[in-house]
Amino acid sequence: MNPRIEKISAILDQNKAEAIEVFDLKEGDYFADYVVIASSLGERHTLALLDHLKKGLKPDEQFLYVDESGDWVAIDLGDILIHILTPQYRVKYDLESFLGEIAARKNKA
Repeated sequence: MNPRIEKISAILDQNKAEAIEVFDLKEGDYFADYVVIASSLGERHTLALLDHLKKGLKPDEQFLYVDESGDWVAIDLGDILIHILTPQYRVKYDLESFLGEIAARKNKA
C-alpha cells in the first residue's frame, strides 16, 4: 500500500477513528487517486481527528482545501481525499457505494 495512505490510516487509527476504508481509484474515472473514509465518535471527535491529521502530516503534506463541520470533514491533499464523518452522516451519504462503483469500473477495465 502507498506509504502516505498507511500514515493517514495509522494517524486515524491511533486516534480512535472507526471503520477506516481506503479506495484505490488510480486509473479510474475519478479526480483523486485515493479516498480515505473514517467514522468519528461524534462532532467534537471529527474536528479532533482533523487536528491530529494536520499535526501528523505537516510539513510532508500540503492541505489544499479543508471543508469542516462537526458532522463531516473533507480534506483535499491533491491526489488523496480524506473524509471523516459522524456515523449518522456516513450512513446518510453512503460514500462507500459511490466510490465502490468507481473502483469496480476501474477493475473491469
